[in-house]
Amino acid sequence: MAAIKPFSITTLLLMIFITMTMISQTSSKKSNQSNQVFYLHDVTNGPNATVAQIVGITGKVWSYNTFGTFIMVDDPITLTPNQYAVQVGRAQGTISVASMDGSTVIIVLSFVFNNVQYNGSTLELQGASRQRENSREISVVSGTGRFRFVKGYAVFETVSYDPTTTRSLIRVNVTIN
Repeated sequence: MAAIKPFSITTLLLMIFITMTMISQTSSKKSNQSNQVFYLHDVTNGPNATVAQIVGITGKVWSYNTFGTFIMVDDPITLTPNQYAVQVGRAQGTISVASMDGSTVIIVLSFVFNNVQYNGSTLELQGASRQRENSREISVVSGTGRFRFVKGYAVFETVSYDPTTTRSLIRVNVTIN
């Protein structure tokens, strides 16, 4: 029967070093994660509309709930819910109603920043949004400038909707690595 050899001090120190390196790398990855809340100010009708239904199925009403409707978006982005707050960028892209019952839309959206801190940078968001849910999550797939190569997710929540003015306020909580 072979004798069990005790660990040498060198082996023990090597194991401690490897463990500490792994912990350090894990901690640094977590610290690179950042979170930011943005507000989109969405207006569907009128001369200042930021959303437009641009194509749909012939003979059907083009709307957020009608399969086949293709919508263009250019919403102001602010850091507070106040519609008169300073804009930090625009949410520009498309929404297409992809499910027959109108419950799911495919979003392809660029957050194009024009503020001093992130001027010229973008965040690229994309994914399926189940629009009848209170909280809708889609992917942050990349970015440019200060956000080059980021990955993450964005949670969309409709804070308010006024049917008289057709204004929506949408909170977007973005988490990126």
